[in-house]
Amino acid sequence: MRRFTELFTRLDRSTGTGDKRAALVDYFRDAPPEDAAWALWLLAGEKIGGAKARIAGSAELRAWFAEESGTPAWLVDDSYDAVGDLAETLALLLDDPLENAADAPLHAWIEQRVLPVANAEEATRRAMVVEAWRTLPFAQRFVFNKLLTGALRVGVSRGLVQQALAEASGVDIALIAQRMLGDWSPTPELLQRLTSREAQPGDAASPYPFFLASPLEADPETLGAIGDWLLEWKWDGIRLQLIRRAADTALWSRGEERLDGRFPEIESALATLPRDAVLDGELLAWRDGDMPMPFTALQTRIQRRKPGPKTLADTPVRVLAYDLLELDGEDLRARPLAERRALLQELLAAHGDPRIVVSPRIEAASWTDAAALRGGSRARGVEGLMLKRLAAPYQHGRKRGDWWKWKIDPLTIDAVLIYAQAGHGRRSTLYTDYTFAVWDGEALVPVAKAYSGLDDKEILQLDKWIRGHTTERFGPVRAVTPHHVFELGFEAVNRSARHKSGIAVRFPRILRWRHDKPMQEADRLETLQALAR
Repeated sequence: MRRFTELFTRLDRSTGTGDKRAALVDYFRDAPPEDAAWALWLLAGEKIGGAKARIAGSAELRAWFAEESGTPAWLVDDSYDAVGDLAETLALLLDDPLENAADAPLHAWIEQRVLPVANAEEATRRAMVVEAWRTLPFAQRFVFNKLLTGALRVGVSRGLVQQALAEASGVDIALIAQRMLGDWSPTPELLQRLTSREAQPGDAASPYPFFLASPLEADPETLGAIGDWLLEWKWDGIRLQLIRRAADTALWSRGEERLDGRFPEIESALATLPRDAVLDGELLAWRDGDMPMPFTALQTRIQRRKPGPKTLADTPVRVLAYDLLELDGEDLRARPLAERRALLQELLAAHGDPRIVVSPRIEAASWTDAAALRGGSRARGVEGLMLKRLAAPYQHGRKRGDWWKWKIDPLTIDAVLIYAQAGHGRRSTLYTDYTFAVWDGEALVPVAKAYSGLDDKEILQLDKWIRGHTTERFGPVRAVTPHHVFELGFEAVNRSARHKSGIAVRFPRILRWRHDKPMQEADRLETLQALAR
């Protein structure tokens, strides 16, 4: 535990990506495989035991701590509000032991102490946690609490962890990223497979790491001649890879989840491809005509692992394929997009199944013409244009320069701040997560949550105001006096029976603080209803 705590502390205190990567490389080179595997698991954002393992809820931790330390529950809660991070709060309130217990490795703590009590009776789980509090010094106690709460946030992305693992092992990062897709377990065997320079049995069954586009913020004229680029619509669906290798087929989402059974019509179409292939594309709900159904329609399919006949009939789907990554077992990613696209068109033309088709190329004689087409995106049910350099290989991750997303300007409303919650990580002591409402008659109805868009000065100013104008508390959430108006931007508005307002907005964010507007002039619910698709 001490070695992993030292890594956590070093990562938490580092502000530069290079420093964080160096810390990870040092750890992976020196740590025993049993510990390194668990560190990889935790730093990749996974939880001990997965989502179904109950070890200790936040309310239980506060109650156990109050009982163990003799601290009044109200003081624990107030301290939590002041600190903003439960793991740190509980570590700070308890004195260090007079004598530290012998150091046990990370894997021993998890496999021999934490996991055996998962989902056990409360008394059993409590005994394990309290014993750790009594024996661990502050830094290790803090990290132990982080493991329990599942909030191991130290500014490290999965991509950065993969970079460090690649540097420590000498294995290409693309191969490591590919091997980490899908289900895996934190074992020494897994770590050995990830870092092996030899071909592994699972390599052939895995999807490829996705290539991601960057937002285009400059004038598209800076990209050079438009003839060097492929223009496509930016679809609002589920990004996925379709894999057909011999008799095996699989659908993999960008979220690294196999979608087996959820879209049987696509699996059926994939099985009849004339050749083995791996396709990259977008899954959309699509009934008739030349435009997709709203994303909310697709959400009804995502939740059903075995959709029935009515669901299949109400929300038919199709895949618009825009890249071919593998054909007959040959990796095509290093080839130019123009070649991959030609092979994709040939493959799907021979297939002839309308459930998997090529994403159409958008023809524009100039960037001015392209801008005009982009302006009509919302009426087509798309989010703008994708710009892909025809000479580019298929890379992995978000590499700038070859793939750009040129999205339409956001829809906007003016909404009133009604709730606030503390942020996470370095923002855990500030109220940075906000809920906004619009008028429905004489009442304010919540319609969006947002946490990005304000600068540091505005965050500090608003945090101070929130603390002085709290009207109620609901756990970590504060209700505030309705007063401040903010302009919010979002990609789309859809009707939704799951929300009290009947409205769901896509990707809301704060555009500006409207000091000039009284809350009575904020927008009304009917404004959003009129924008709903």
